[in-house]
Amino acid sequence: MNAAGSQKGFYGWWISISAFFTFGLAVGIPYYGMPFYYDYYEKTFGWSRPDITLGFPLAATLTLWVGPMFMHRFSPRMLMMVGATFTAAAFIGFGTMGSSLPVYYGLWFLYMIGYIFSGPIPHQVIISQWFKKNRGVAMAATYLGVGVFGGISQKYIAKPLTESSNFQQALMITGGIVMLLVPIAFFVMRDKPSEMGQTPDGLPQPEAEKPAPPRDTAYLLKQTAFWLLMIGSLCSIGSIGSINQHMKFVFKEQGFTDQAALNALSGDATFYILISSTAGRIVMGFLADRFSKKYVMVGTYFLVACTIPLLFLVRPESPEYVYVFAILFGFGMGADYMLIPLMAAEQFGVNTLARTMAIILPADTIGQTWFPYLVSQIRQSTGNYGIALNIVFALAAIGAAAILLLPKHGKKDEALLVQEPGSATARG
Repeated sequence: MNAAGSQKGFYGWWISISAFFTFGLAVGIPYYGMPFYYDYYEKTFGWSRPDITLGFPLAATLTLWVGPMFMHRFSPRMLMMVGATFTAAAFIGFGTMGSSLPVYYGLWFLYMIGYIFSGPIPHQVIISQWFKKNRGVAMAATYLGVGVFGGISQKYIAKPLTESSNFQQALMITGGIVMLLVPIAFFVMRDKPSEMGQTPDGLPQPEAEKPAPPRDTAYLLKQTAFWLLMIGSLCSIGSIGSINQHMKFVFKEQGFTDQAALNALSGDATFYILISSTAGRIVMGFLADRFSKKYVMVGTYFLVACTIPLLFLVRPESPEYVYVFAILFGFGMGADYMLIPLMAAEQFGVNTLARTMAIILPADTIGQTWFPYLVSQIRQSTGNYGIALNIVFALAAIGAAAILLLPKHGKKDEALLVQEPGSATARG
C-alpha cells in the first residue's frame, strides 16, 4: 500500500459488497423464508404449532457451545463456507423428511450450526476488522443483504416455487440457493486487511498504535454492561423473532383464512418488513457513526416495542394496516440486530468482539427461538394471540430499558490495532 493508503483502491468496500450477498444468502433467505412453510407443515403433517416452533429453540439450546468453542479459533471466511453447506443440507432435508418430528428437530440442529458458522458472528468480525471509522456504515451495508434477501424470501422465492411445484421442492431449491455463498466467500472475501497489505478504512496506521490482547470471558462476565447488553438484546430480538415466526398464524387467526390470500398477505408483510429494514440499517448506521450508539440503539429498541400492537389492526376489513405495521416494525428491526456488534465493540473493544458475540449471540438466539415457542404455548392455552402478543410487547420494552441503562462509553481499546483471528493472542 502506498503512503497515502487511502480509500482509493481500498479493498474493504469489496468486502462489504460481498458480505451483502453472503449474509443475505446465509441468513436472509433461510431464516425469513422458513415461517412461510409452517402452515404447510400443520396442514400436511398434522403437527401442532408448538410442535412446529419447538425445532428452532431446541436446536439453539443444544448448540450453545458451538459459538464460544469455534468462532474465535478459525477463519471467519472458512466458517462461512462450512456453515452454508450445513444450512443447505438442512433445507434439502426439510424437503425430504416426511412427517417424522425427530428428523425435523435433527434438521433444525443442522441448520443451527450452519447459522452460527455462516451468520452474524463471522460477518461482524470481518467487517469490524476492515473498518473502524466507517464501521457503522459498513455494517449497515452488510446487513442490507439480510433485508433485501429476506424481503424476497417469501414473496419471490418460497411462494412462486411452492405454487409452481410443491413446498418440499421449494425447500430443496432454497438449499441450493444458499450454496451460492461458497464461491463468493472463497474468491472475494478476506478475513482482515493485512491479507491485502492494507489497514482498517485503508488509512495509514499511526506508529504509536500497538495491538492489545483481547479481554477474556471472565472479564466480560464481571461487567454490568455485558449483562445489560445481553438482556437488552435477548428481549428485543426475542420479541422480533416471535413476530416473525407467528405473523402468518396471527393473520390467519384474524380472518385471513383463504390460503392464496394468506400467502399473499404474508409475503407482502415480510417483503415490506425486510425492505423497510434496509432503510433502518442505512439511517441508523449513519447515525451510529456520528452520535452516541447507546441512544441510537435505545431509540431503535423502543420503536420495535411500540409497533408490535399495530399487528392487531391487520384484519380483512382493514388489510392496509399491514403496510403501516410492516414499514415501522421493519425499520426498527433492521437496525436492532446491526447495532449489537457496534455496541459490543464500543463497550469492550474490537479485539474482544468475536468472544463477546460468541456469548451474546447464542443468548440472543435463545430469546429468538424460545420466545416464539412460548408464544405458541400461550396461544394454545388461551385460544388466541391477545395475551401472548401483549407479553411480547412487554419483553421488547424491557429490552429497550436495559439498553438505556448501559454506560454511554465503554472501556474500549479502539486506538489499538485489531488482532488477527486465530492468533495465539486471540485464543487467550
